[in-house]
Order: sequence, then structure tokens, then C-alpha cells
Amino acid sequence: MGDGFKALADPTRRRILELLAQNELTAGEIAAQFDMTKPSVSHHLAILKSAGLVQDERRGQNIVYNVNMTVFQELMKWFYDLGLMQGGNHNEKE
Repeated sequence: MGDGFKALADPTRRRILELLAQNELTAGEIAAQFDMTKPSVSHHLAILKSAGLVQDERRGQNIVYNVNMTVFQELMKWFYDLGLMQGGNHNEKE
């Protein structure tokens, strides 16, 4: 889980996740959204993938990236278990 938090600490990686939350994208499509080199974007994607936050899938000549929601669910559960988030039932008495 520590790798996930480390990956989320960087604003570029958070923006990549925001983009991927909207749609699956190739590395080139992601790179087009940033003013940085493609190797830099690939580095960020590698960190996100290593943390388990994104998955990739080869489709022909392209590699398509998408968000791994399972890891996000685990992070949200961690926050919930610590009491840092409230449950979804708004009718509970406090």
C-alpha cells in the first residue's frame, strides 16, 4: 500500500489517473496531455503500474492503460477502517 501512496504523491501521476478514470488511453495519448518527454511519461506510468494503480493491455501494436479499481478500493477501505471516512449511510445517528 505504501507504493500506492508514494505514487499518488506526485501531481503528474495524479493527473494521469484522472485522465485514465475518464477513458483508457495509450502512452502516446497520455503524453500528448503533458509538456514533457515521452520517456518521462513512461517513467510515471511504470511507477503507477508498479504500485498496482494502473494496468496495461496490449492491443495490436498499442499498449492501452486503464485504472486498476481494486487497488483504489483497498486504499479507500484503509481510510474507512482508520475512521478517516464516513460510511455511505447518512441516516446513522452520530
